[in-house]
Amino acid sequence: MKLNKYIYVLSIPLVLSACKTGKDYIRPQTVLPEQFNTRTAAAAAGPSIAKIAYKDFFTEPALKQLIDSAVLRNFDLAFAIKNIESAKQSLKMANAALLPELNLQVNAASNRSSDNSLNGMSAAMFTGAKHIEDYNANLGLSWEADIWGKIGRQKEAALATYLQTEAAARTVKTQVVANVAQGFFNLLMLDAQLEIAKHNVQLNDSTLIVIRLQKESGQVNSLAVQQAEAQQLSAALLVPQLEQLIAIQENALSTLAGTFPSKIERKVSLSAFSVAEHLTTGIPADILSIRPDVKAAELTVMAANARIGAAQASMYPSLKITASGGINTFTASNWFNIPGSLFGTVAGGLTQPIFQRRQLKTQLELAKIEKDKSVIEFKRSVINAVTEVTDALVKLDKLKKQRELQDLRVQTLKQAIKNADMLFKNGMANYLEVITAQSNVLQSELNLMDIERQQLSAMVDLYRSLGGGWN
Repeated sequence: MKLNKYIYVLSIPLVLSACKTGKDYIRPQTVLPEQFNTRTAAAAAGPSIAKIAYKDFFTEPALKQLIDSAVLRNFDLAFAIKNIESAKQSLKMANAALLPELNLQVNAASNRSSDNSLNGMSAAMFTGAKHIEDYNANLGLSWEADIWGKIGRQKEAALATYLQTEAAARTVKTQVVANVAQGFFNLLMLDAQLEIAKHNVQLNDSTLIVIRLQKESGQVNSLAVQQAEAQQLSAALLVPQLEQLIAIQENALSTLAGTFPSKIERKVSLSAFSVAEHLTTGIPADILSIRPDVKAAELTVMAANARIGAAQASMYPSLKITASGGINTFTASNWFNIPGSLFGTVAGGLTQPIFQRRQLKTQLELAKIEKDKSVIEFKRSVINAVTEVTDALVKLDKLKKQRELQDLRVQTLKQAIKNADMLFKNGMANYLEVITAQSNVLQSELNLMDIERQQLSAMVDLYRSLGGGWN
């Protein structure tokens, strides 16, 4: 009968532990469109390009080497990884919360009471000594039963936080990969623009020589020479400006790669790259599982939901069981007098919070508010993600048309400069027409290189916005 009573008492925490507080996580309702963009034909049906590893998406060796270096040494990414390690330690601590606490305590004490005090007279009467010694060694155990699932919810929140830091690190990685790729393409654009500027300087030099000869023969005045010189200087000014931008871009790429500023080796030109005709995006629903910042936002909601359960459980009774046992004696000679010096105690108690200055209720209300805020952030991250993909698709579609028109304009202006030069040498066109034609060609070629760079950048934006680059 006595054994049955103990079994009944010990089974109470196990039964009550089924009374888990809080609601299990349910993903906030998100109504996503069936496809990313209906206004352009830039995307093709099929699995998302985000599932392609960056080493396979970017195949140029120099670019791959830069990205690899950035992934290994980038400071933002290294900081995010440390956040993962910190969250992992918190998760380990939360997982150990269900285990009992066990402490070893060893102490010795000597107490001499006044001879005229009750304690002093009692000690003299019973022990014959004026002081009392006490030697104690014990193991103390304390365990809180997770009756309402509070510890379980805390573990759930810790796990979600740990996974959230992993997703956050993946977000940083996708951004680092995209920044390196876009920086590399920008560097190649500047290389191409520098070559165009240098070629245009040579072209202006030839024109200036012809106009000076005409000035000597009296065909033109000094104004023509001055304007030709100004045009030549304007083209020449672009060279140091572009060289400056190239050096700054190289330094920026070095910083992204976690190294000191240095020259970036490259053996390719901008024309070696092109945007694929068909870039598959998958469906918007893929964003929820592939894009790391959206996943991180959802994990924040999961952690907030678990904290509500933990806050609710804090308002209910807690059952704590303690036990201690060891050796206790008044004299050192009896320290190992076993079993005479052995002692042991077991206790258990329920604690029900009644009045704590509204702290527990406030904590619960704050936890609910934090969850509502995290749901808002999650929904915003989903809409932002779909918007970024749609923007990238629009850019790709419209930039393709812009490049076609700009390329046609460059070809037309190149033919115009040939005609202007021929007419000028034959006295059928004036120097202003030649200078204007040269200026138009220079600007058009520079713009064409910029549009080509924008196309590649939009491709990288699409890859990143879909969630590619972290795997």
